Amino acid sequence: MSDITKFASPQFAHKIIVIVGGFGSGKSEVSVNLAAHLSRSSTDPVSIADLDVINPYFRSREAARELAAIGVKSLIPAGENVHADLPIIIPEVKGAIEAPEGPLILDVGGDDLGARVLSSLRDAFPETGYDLLLVHNANRPFTSDVKGSLKVLSEIRATSRLEFTGLICNAHLMSNTTPETVLEGLKLTREVGSAAKLPVVFLSVVTEVLARLDPESIDCPVLPLNRSLLKPWERKAPAGGN
Repeated sequence: MSDITKFASPQFAHKIIVIVGGFGSGKSEVSVNLAAHLSRSSTDPVSIADLDVINPYFRSREAARELAAIGVKSLIPAGENVHADLPIIIPEVKGAIEAPEGPLILDVGGDDLGARVLSSLRDAFPETGYDLLLVHNANRPFTSDVKGSLKVLSEIRATSRLEFTGLICNAHLMSNTTPETVLEGLKLTREVGSAAKLPVVFLSVVTEVLARLDPESIDCPVLPLNRSLLKPWERKAPAGGN
């Protein structure tokens, strides 16, 4: 077992961090864990905006209460709209993009369809000064090879009208993930990055698997993952509830 504190942590030069990825990539889980990581390492307030209008099951807003407990502000619809599967973008999101007080994570899902949200907010972004990162999972159908991955990047770039600045490797097979799964996935993500001329900004790995990886085998920053998002049927009912 290795000491996970020996892995380098992700660092960012820009306050605005846009995270995109298709269903099954682990994009929202990465977004939530990155927000928690930044809340521990930043002296400025951290915010996360849930802009995933594609997948109603795994959205970062499900962790809003957990994030609030550590000082992370969630920019999400209020009241009964918080769990609505609707393309609701609250005005605070545009304002936060135009003038972020601290690190701002935009959790955007659904490949090029979800990226339409970014296109509607494009004018709020500075020409430079943001990171647009694709969560790449080598074990998903559309990103299982270099050609398919480049197609996904191209489609999101065209729809969002934003330029990618890097990749996040999140190779996993849910509970069947092994160190070999991670290392093989990282190899493919590096190949995609080489073809697209994009760096691998960090590797994200669940802590149980990360503890079994040799730090010498990883040459990029690492974000340890703790599972925060559950399917609706996995969530415990409130005390006294049905």
